[in-house]
Amino acid sequence: MKIALHSRPVDNQKQLYLQTIFNELHKLGAQLRISEPFQKHLEQIGQEVACEYTFSSYHELADTDLMLSIGGDGTFLETITLVRHTGIPILGINLGRLGFLATLSKENIAKGLHAICEGRYTIEERSMVRLDSSINLFGDLNFALNECTISKRDSASMIVVHTYLDGEYLNAYWADGLIVATPTGSTAYSISVGGPVVLPDSRNFIIAPISPHNLNVRPLVIHDGCVLSFEIEGRNNNFLVSLDSRFRTVDSNIKLSLRKCEFNARLIRLEGDNFLRTLRQKLNWGNDLRN
Repeated sequence: MKIALHSRPVDNQKQLYLQTIFNELHKLGAQLRISEPFQKHLEQIGQEVACEYTFSSYHELADTDLMLSIGGDGTFLETITLVRHTGIPILGINLGRLGFLATLSKENIAKGLHAICEGRYTIEERSMVRLDSSINLFGDLNFALNECTISKRDSASMIVVHTYLDGEYLNAYWADGLIVATPTGSTAYSISVGGPVVLPDSRNFIIAPISPHNLNVRPLVIHDGCVLSFEIEGRNNNFLVSLDSRFRTVDSNIKLSLRKCEFNARLIRLEGDNFLRTLRQKLNWGNDLRN
């Protein structure tokens, strides 16, 4: 099996888990490809790994069977930008905290990797959002798994985001910003501003204002076949537009539109691992601390 790996720098306390990952993959006879940033980190910490090659582009992953994202959800989102439209499925090994995307715990690394090599897993298709703009903001990385956010740049006064749904005027959001989340992103930034939790296979977008001035403005769920477009205004002429963890500064002259991305992210799910179980574990649903 040909497996690619990506990780951000790992602190000293968690480097033992890296050794476990490489040991298990070696036992399983996997052929490894390692991202250039991860390889540099391994060299810095003195971790020697036998691999076919290091890669810097998705062009070098043509015959890769799967990708391992080692870290937390932030690392997983970064891994999506390496895989892009190739369709390579991704398994997230969680060395972080919450782990909605990186679901394989560090305690179950050996068990999970053996299950992968034995084919005991399924693949979930996760829809993403694509941003189009009047200037090229994000190059060919104009997609996001979690959300696109339009927000004020600093502590300046609120902004107004004029929003249109399939060309028809929807609302002027007077707020600190506006989030458009995918179902996957419903448990990310969107939930922190009062947005609903949406099941991953729902064909929806969530429009969620950040600290709206009008308290009767609430998050709105729309069909993901819609096209959203925006015009921004405010006292400060500069605003932030972000796709997951990537952001750019723009001015009020820019035209923005969002639609469903033409390709999906593909997430590996091990046996017994599903979204409802993740909700109960990560959000402590059903747990009463009084008992």
